[in-house]
Amino acid sequence: MTTILESRTLAPAVKYLRVEAPKIARRYRPGQFVIVRATSEGERIPLTISDGDDGWIALIVQAVGRTTGLLCLLEAGDELQDLVGPLGMPSEIEHFGTVVVIGGGVGSAIAYPTARALVAADNRVVTILGGRTRQHIILEDEMRAWVDEVHVTTDDGSHGTPGFVTDVLAPMVTGSDVPDRVLAIGPIPMMRAVAEITRPLAIPTIVSLNPIMVDGTGMCGGCRVRVAGQTRFACVDGPEFDAHLVDFDILARRNRSYAEFETARKDELVRLTGIELGGG
Repeated sequence: MTTILESRTLAPAVKYLRVEAPKIARRYRPGQFVIVRATSEGERIPLTISDGDDGWIALIVQAVGRTTGLLCLLEAGDELQDLVGPLGMPSEIEHFGTVVVIGGGVGSAIAYPTARALVAADNRVVTILGGRTRQHIILEDEMRAWVDEVHVTTDDGSHGTPGFVTDVLAPMVTGSDVPDRVLAIGPIPMMRAVAEITRPLAIPTIVSLNPIMVDGTGMCGGCRVRVAGQTRFACVDGPEFDAHLVDFDILARRNRSYAEFETARKDELVRLTGIELGGG
């Protein structure tokens, strides 16, 4: 059992959980994840480690189904049944020069530790955070405390630049200070759009396919992806891949195949708890 030390709401249907995990905190690297089980009867789900320090790690959870919804109901003092990790390949951290780190929605939770590590490696880090509304932007203040430059976009124009993260990225990659590397984490359509902007300019671009992971061990096959014509699994071979080598057509089709099941699980959660659900 793992004790929750802190629980707070970051955005609609998004919860920050700081949990006691000294062994994982000592070993984890940016980009890695843990497998969480909320109750003894619950399913296992992978969650990326958003932060960590002496004896604890932070997880940011969006309620999009039964298990994540139940996790978002937990408060400080409650316990998780199981917490295993760290798992997955860490982010590639070295001195690249100027790196643009893009976080779409709760993807910002995954982008944050990598952005910090890139700063520590003496990179100039520019961050673009995107969300549907001002309420859906997370970790903006935390990013501003670390990186060189932060841009915010919202679909409805309620905060920052109206539009999408690609509306800010496009002029960056065609300007006088072209970034040396781009990292994008968020919804599949967003990551695909970023890849198409950087592809003609041959700017090295990495995407995190964490959002498609299901059980986190490679056994379920739900996170299969074609990369450079080869089958890879996001949980064991990634979750980060060269964006220009990912087959986003296959990835999008496979991701849509779960839509009916996910809708049914969301309806069940609303019926059981009344919790507001996030998108994605």
